[in-house]
Amino acid sequence: MVVTVTSPPDILLISRCPPYPLQLGDRLIPYNLARQLSRRGYNIDLLAFYQEPEDVADVPNYERHFRQVMLFKETPRTPLAILAKTVMKSRRFPRRKSQSWAPEMWKAIEERLHQRRIYDVVHLFGGIHVFEYRELARDYPNLIAPYESYSLFLERALDQAHGLPAKLVTRAKLSMARNYERWMFDGFQRTVVVSRRDADTLRQLNPDLPVEVIPNGVDLEYFVPSGQEPDTPSLLFTGNYGYRPNLDAALRLAREIFPGVRQAVPQAELVLVGPNPPQQLRDLKGSGVQVVGAVPDLRPYFENAMLYVSPLKLGAGIKNKVLEAMAMQKAVVATPLSCDGIDVTQGRNVILAEEPEDFVRLIVRLLKEPALRAQIAQGGRELVEQHYTWRFVADAYEALYDTVIRERNANR
Repeated sequence: MVVTVTSPPDILLISRCPPYPLQLGDRLIPYNLARQLSRRGYNIDLLAFYQEPEDVADVPNYERHFRQVMLFKETPRTPLAILAKTVMKSRRFPRRKSQSWAPEMWKAIEERLHQRRIYDVVHLFGGIHVFEYRELARDYPNLIAPYESYSLFLERALDQAHGLPAKLVTRAKLSMARNYERWMFDGFQRTVVVSRRDADTLRQLNPDLPVEVIPNGVDLEYFVPSGQEPDTPSLLFTGNYGYRPNLDAALRLAREIFPGVRQAVPQAELVLVGPNPPQQLRDLKGSGVQVVGAVPDLRPYFENAMLYVSPLKLGAGIKNKVLEAMAMQKAVVATPLSCDGIDVTQGRNVILAEEPEDFVRLIVRLLKEPALRAQIAQGGRELVEQHYTWRFVADAYEALYDTVIRERNANR
């Protein structure tokens, strides 16, 4: 079969998650990519796993960007099943639905690829959730986008682990993740991640892997700053606190950084916004600390903040929260890890810090120097406008689709 594309391609998107709600960072890519591509005339069929009943109710929020949407309840993968693929190479990439972790999803993909439509590209979004469908996609131009390297995530988690039990558990998970990422993306035409650090980790594990880096973007039609600054010297951090790296960063900010800031600037406030704050975070309310929880719109909180502070020490991939803060023209003080995948320049569009005492010193300086604060904020907005919009992301994926189509035609 030779694929000749004279109009926008038809895409089969097989996703580890639905493209909504958008406060869950991994859902931003499928949502915004589909939104951009559907405007350009693409027909996209979505087959996605879902985790919660609310995911099904959310379909009306994004179905207009797809020709068809089908959701399948995610099937739990037992540790024994995961281990089996490590030790038995013949079970790594199933050839029929009975060998799959999710037979319903397998059947739906098979029907669409082999019985209903001819797609120009098969795009798999996710890692361990979707890699097993390689054999179904093999006859089509294809790519897999795991978003980040889980090995890199666990390497950093191991560096931060405290106590022998935590270190042993994390080390075992890291060993398993490295084993998987050595072979999990074999046979796909391209593997796409959002930062060079993630790409470097995958290449170290599998030097022959064809890896591409396409960062996340920001919706500049949505994140539009007013240009007005608040009177209160307030700091903001946002995130889903059910995700350990965000919780660790919020606790570090509230316990180790903010007290020093408040000592130098007694009027200072710290606002922590995002879903799933556990009791240990809610207990920090008071003495200038607000724990807001989930909100329908982050923009008012960005507008009311003087600085955005991100002291992340765990994680991989790109940090949407930092891009959103820059888009809202807020000066950002962050760890280098917080800026993975973002081509920042110290002193031009971000202030980088690592240790709590450095955060305190630099935050206080920015609170007291409006001109410097405005310079960093403007530099951040310009960086996003030039390199980190969803239009830029869609352009990069369009070019990659064209490449894998041409490669497949040449191989025919």
